[in-house]
Amino acid sequence: MGSIPTTSIQVAMSSKNDSQGSMFSGDIDPDIAELMGIESSSGSPKPEYSDLFGSNGISVDQESREEIDLTKKHFTQITKYEEAPKPFFKNPNFYKTVLSDTGDAAQRFHKYLSDYLATEDLKERAVYRGKLIPAYWNVIEQIAMRAYEDLPLPKQLVLRFGVVLPKLISAEQQSIIARIVFNNEWDEPVHYVDEWLKKIATGQIANSATDETKPIKRKEEHKILSKVDQTRGQRDFQVGVIARKTEEMMSIERLLGRSCQQLSEHPNRSDFPQLKRSYSADQQRILQDCMNYVRELGNIDRDLTREWKKLEELQHNLLSIQGKAEDIGVTATVDSDALHVEFNTVRQMSKLCVGRQGNHMPVLMKNYFRSHIRDIGTRENIIAYMAQIEALDPELFLRTFKRETNRIVPHVIIIPCYGERGVCWEPFERFNRATSRGRIAVPMFPKDLKIAVIAALADLRWQVAKEKAQHYWMEEGLTGRYYQWFTEKKIKGDVREYFINDYILWITKESEGTQKLDRDVRSVFWRYVPFPDALRETLKNRGFVYNELYKKDINRSLSDGY
Repeated sequence: MGSIPTTSIQVAMSSKNDSQGSMFSGDIDPDIAELMGIESSSGSPKPEYSDLFGSNGISVDQESREEIDLTKKHFTQITKYEEAPKPFFKNPNFYKTVLSDTGDAAQRFHKYLSDYLATEDLKERAVYRGKLIPAYWNVIEQIAMRAYEDLPLPKQLVLRFGVVLPKLISAEQQSIIARIVFNNEWDEPVHYVDEWLKKIATGQIANSATDETKPIKRKEEHKILSKVDQTRGQRDFQVGVIARKTEEMMSIERLLGRSCQQLSEHPNRSDFPQLKRSYSADQQRILQDCMNYVRELGNIDRDLTREWKKLEELQHNLLSIQGKAEDIGVTATVDSDALHVEFNTVRQMSKLCVGRQGNHMPVLMKNYFRSHIRDIGTRENIIAYMAQIEALDPELFLRTFKRETNRIVPHVIIIPCYGERGVCWEPFERFNRATSRGRIAVPMFPKDLKIAVIAALADLRWQVAKEKAQHYWMEEGLTGRYYQWFTEKKIKGDVREYFINDYILWITKESEGTQKLDRDVRSVFWRYVPFPDALRETLKNRGFVYNELYKKDINRSLSDGY
């Protein structure tokens, strides 16, 4: 663990407790006061705690759920990774604004932060650090519970980046934060924590799965909400079916249009210049193609008529169920209990990203900061890495349901923590396996952002394959083949963790022709996590092992069992 140099920081805390409950428990040395962004209190009365940390409430109507575009085939290309610096840290009351409206939690946090920064004794610092971490989360919880509001900018920044006190990071690091693109300009499901909690609170996205039964819902309410999610998933799936059928129809129509244009070209005869020639041999073949196109269009039209009828029925059912939900008040206003549950889920995601032996300090500090904006888990950097990984694993986001395959990118929650690996929280929503997005979490300040993103997607790959195989996950498909190798080798440990590590090698090393995997593992990945055809063609010439795998592909393609 690193520590902040505090040679120049001296604190003279009064031993007398403040019986009136003001923010500070004693006088503060001017150096600390300046560090905290607090004006000197000499010559003026101390501010009352209630003046700094008042509270108010607000109610917000629920917005409609997120719609998923199933026709999107690739990520939006990132055209900018930063923007002009914004005056985030010009506010002299940044720290006070962060802690305002957070009740007694602000007092405890301020005390422990002051103690932590003031001491140079490593043992004392470890003690204060242990108290500071839960105190921080208590403050953040108070802020998160009002995420549906238009929060003051400092509160947004602490949720998004972990910036509590700007002077805990250098001016250069402040500039990096200020240059991060603030709004989602790419229409991709990658969210900062403040954005994520707001979408949860306003009902745009359903709560993440938890092992705990939610006591806030009566049985009938829970049943209706589950039915809403199921019907919405069926409706979205049907929209995707119609979109693909329509795209197929338009493609054939374009072919038919070009063919008709060729048919309409009739040169004049040389012996009778005033007369046009009949169809040539090529045009006669084109005419036959046109007849086939017309038959295909007729078949597609019949299919579309049937699919449209299904969609209209599903839409009618969805509106009916939503009406019932509104009648009993299930979706009328912000669900504060759901927001509280989701905040705790985000906190668990942070713990998983950091791991048992990692750095759990949640406050952004300069000695843990990455040196360049491209090393930070910004929305743009994560989207760019996900696009690179999908290019090497084209089936990564594909999900087949009722013989229809859709590309469904998971929700990505960017957690402001110092974790090393991203994690998959759930592969898809419990009541909508057809079209719902999964949820993965990626740490904002890892040592290697690309590895953190690959780990999260590897976890997603494993969990989707496991859910697909269900009770036979140890026998069939990707998880079955890998698990059989794992047990045959008598390896101790978590099979999923081994898979994630091997997937990282598959994407970073094997894709370049560098052989790092066990021979049998490489065979499993070659078949069940295939590279794109062009890369496989290249790799077959990079070594004997890849050439043998390529030959096996050809043999399997000629057999019935491929």
